[in-house]
Amino acid sequence: MARGMTISRAADEAGVGVETIRFYERKGLIEQPLRPSGGGYREYDRETVERIRFIQQAQDLGFTLREIGELLALRTDRKADCADVRNQAIAKRDEVECKIARLEEIRAALDAVIATCPGGGSLNSCTIMEALSSQRAKATATIEPSN
Repeated sequence: MARGMTISRAADEAGVGVETIRFYERKGLIEQPLRPSGGGYREYDRETVERIRFIQQAQDLGFTLREIGELLALRTDRKADCADVRNQAIAKRDEVECKIARLEEIRAALDAVIATCPGGGSLNSCTIMEALSSQRAKATATIEPSN
Protein backbone atom coordinates (compact mmCIF):
# COMPACT_ATOMS: atom_id res chain seq x y z
CA MET A 1 0.00 0.00 0.00
CA ALA A 2 1.30 3.44 -0.95
CA ARG A 3 2.12 5.64 1.99
CA GLY A 4 0.26 8.96 2.32
CA MET A 5 1.77 12.41 2.41
CA THR A 6 2.20 14.84 5.26
CA ILE A 7 0.19 18.04 5.04
CA SER A 8 3.34 19.87 3.98
CA ARG A 9 4.02 17.46 1.13
CA ALA A 10 0.36 17.47 0.06
CA ALA A 11 0.46 21.28 0.00
CA ASP A 12 3.59 21.23 -2.15
CA GLU A 13 2.06 18.68 -4.52
CA ALA A 14 -1.14 20.74 -4.84
CA GLY A 15 0.71 24.04 -5.20
CA VAL A 16 -0.88 25.64 -2.13
CA GLY A 17 0.15 26.50 1.39
CA VAL A 18 -0.50 24.35 4.44
CA GLU A 19 -2.93 26.98 5.75
CA THR A 20 -4.95 26.66 2.54
CA ILE A 21 -5.41 22.96 3.19
CA ARG A 22 -6.47 23.67 6.78
CA PHE A 23 -8.87 26.34 5.52
CA TYR A 24 -10.44 23.92 3.02
CA GLU A 25 -10.80 21.38 5.83
CA ARG A 26 -12.60 23.93 8.02
CA LYS A 27 -14.89 24.81 5.12
CA GLY A 28 -15.69 21.15 4.54
CA LEU A 29 -14.25 21.08 1.03
CA ILE A 30 -11.77 18.35 1.91
CA GLU A 31 -11.72 15.89 4.75
CA GLN A 32 -9.07 16.03 7.40
CA PRO A 33 -7.45 12.62 7.68
CA LEU A 34 -7.64 10.89 11.04
CA ARG A 35 -4.60 11.11 13.24
CA PRO A 36 -2.96 7.70 13.53
CA SER A 37 -3.92 5.98 16.79
CA GLY A 38 -0.28 5.35 17.64
CA GLY A 39 0.62 8.99 17.12
CA GLY A 40 2.38 10.61 14.21
CA TYR A 41 1.26 12.75 11.32
CA ARG A 42 -2.01 12.68 9.46
CA GLU A 43 -1.53 11.33 5.97
CA TYR A 44 -3.11 12.86 2.88
CA ASP A 45 -3.71 10.80 -0.22
CA ARG A 46 -3.34 11.64 -3.90
CA GLU A 47 -7.14 12.02 -4.26
CA THR A 48 -7.08 14.85 -1.71
CA VAL A 49 -4.31 16.58 -3.66
CA GLU A 50 -6.39 16.28 -6.85
CA ARG A 51 -9.41 17.67 -5.02
CA ILE A 52 -7.36 20.67 -3.86
CA ARG A 53 -6.24 21.26 -7.45
CA PHE A 54 -9.89 21.09 -8.56
CA ILE A 55 -10.79 23.70 -5.93
CA GLN A 56 -7.97 25.95 -7.09
CA GLN A 57 -8.95 25.66 -10.76
CA ALA A 58 -12.58 26.42 -9.93
CA GLN A 59 -11.51 29.47 -7.90
CA ASP A 60 -9.39 30.63 -10.83
CA LEU A 61 -12.58 30.53 -12.94
CA GLY A 62 -14.35 32.72 -10.40
CA PHE A 63 -16.40 30.13 -8.52
CA THR A 64 -16.97 30.90 -4.85
CA LEU A 65 -16.19 28.32 -2.20
CA ARG A 66 -19.92 27.70 -1.77
CA GLU A 67 -20.27 27.08 -5.50
CA ILE A 68 -17.22 24.84 -5.47
CA GLY A 69 -18.80 22.84 -2.66
CA GLU A 70 -21.86 22.40 -4.88
CA LEU A 71 -19.68 21.25 -7.78
CA LEU A 72 -17.87 18.79 -5.53
CA ALA A 73 -21.22 17.49 -4.30
CA LEU A 74 -22.27 16.89 -7.91
CA ARG A 75 -19.23 14.63 -8.35
CA THR A 76 -20.66 12.22 -5.78
CA ASP A 77 -24.33 12.56 -6.76
CA ARG A 78 -25.29 9.53 -8.84
CA LYS A 79 -28.26 11.43 -10.29
CA ALA A 80 -26.20 14.43 -11.43
CA ASP A 81 -25.05 14.72 -14.98
CA CYS A 82 -22.94 17.01 -17.11
CA ALA A 83 -25.91 19.36 -17.71
CA ASP A 84 -25.89 20.24 -14.00
CA VAL A 85 -22.26 21.32 -14.19
CA ARG A 86 -22.83 23.10 -17.49
CA ASN A 87 -25.71 25.07 -15.96
CA GLN A 88 -23.47 26.17 -13.09
CA ALA A 89 -20.79 27.24 -15.55
CA ILE A 90 -23.34 29.20 -17.61
CA ALA A 91 -24.63 30.91 -14.47
CA LYS A 92 -21.06 31.84 -13.51
CA ARG A 93 -20.36 33.20 -16.99
CA ASP A 94 -23.57 35.28 -16.85
CA GLU A 95 -22.49 36.65 -13.47
CA VAL A 96 -19.09 37.55 -14.91
CA GLU A 97 -20.75 39.33 -17.85
CA CYS A 98 -22.82 41.41 -15.40
CA LYS A 99 -19.69 42.30 -13.45
CA ILE A 100 -17.91 43.30 -16.66
CA ALA A 101 -20.84 45.54 -17.64
CA ARG A 102 -20.79 47.09 -14.17
CA LEU A 103 -17.04 47.69 -14.38
CA GLU A 104 -17.47 49.31 -17.81
CA GLU A 105 -20.09 51.65 -16.29
CA ILE A 106 -17.66 52.51 -13.48
CA ARG A 107 -14.86 53.12 -15.99
CA ALA A 108 -17.09 55.45 -18.01
CA ALA A 109 -18.06 57.36 -14.86
CA LEU A 110 -14.39 57.63 -13.87
CA ASP A 111 -13.45 58.78 -17.39
CA ALA A 112 -16.12 61.48 -17.10
CA VAL A 113 -14.86 62.86 -13.78
CA ILE A 114 -11.21 62.57 -14.86
CA ALA A 115 -11.99 64.53 -18.04
CA THR A 116 -13.30 67.45 -15.98
CA CYS A 117 -10.25 67.54 -13.70
CA PRO A 118 -7.80 70.37 -14.34
CA GLY A 119 -4.97 68.13 -13.14
CA GLY A 120 -3.50 70.65 -10.72
CA GLY A 121 -4.25 73.42 -8.33
CA SER A 122 -5.98 73.63 -5.02
CA LEU A 123 -7.90 70.65 -3.70
CA ASN A 124 -10.79 73.06 -3.12
CA SER A 125 -11.18 73.32 -6.88
CA CYS A 126 -10.76 69.61 -7.58
CA THR A 127 -13.66 68.54 -9.76
CA ILE A 128 -13.18 64.88 -8.86
CA MET A 129 -13.50 65.61 -5.12
CA GLU A 130 -16.52 67.75 -5.89
CA ALA A 131 -18.13 64.97 -7.93
CA LEU A 132 -17.50 62.49 -5.12
CA SER A 133 -18.93 64.70 -2.40
CA SER A 134 -21.22 67.63 -3.21
CA GLN A 135 -22.64 66.09 -6.34
CA ARG A 136 -22.93 62.61 -4.87
CA ALA A 137 -26.49 62.17 -6.09
CA LYS A 138 -25.41 62.89 -9.68
CA ALA A 139 -22.29 60.68 -9.45
CA THR A 140 -24.27 57.88 -7.80
CA ALA A 141 -26.86 57.95 -10.56
CA THR A 142 -24.03 57.68 -13.08
CA ILE A 143 -22.08 54.81 -11.52
CA GLU A 144 -24.63 52.70 -9.65
CA PRO A 145 -26.12 49.79 -11.56
CA SER A 146 -29.69 50.06 -12.69
CA ASN A 147 -32.18 47.76 -10.98
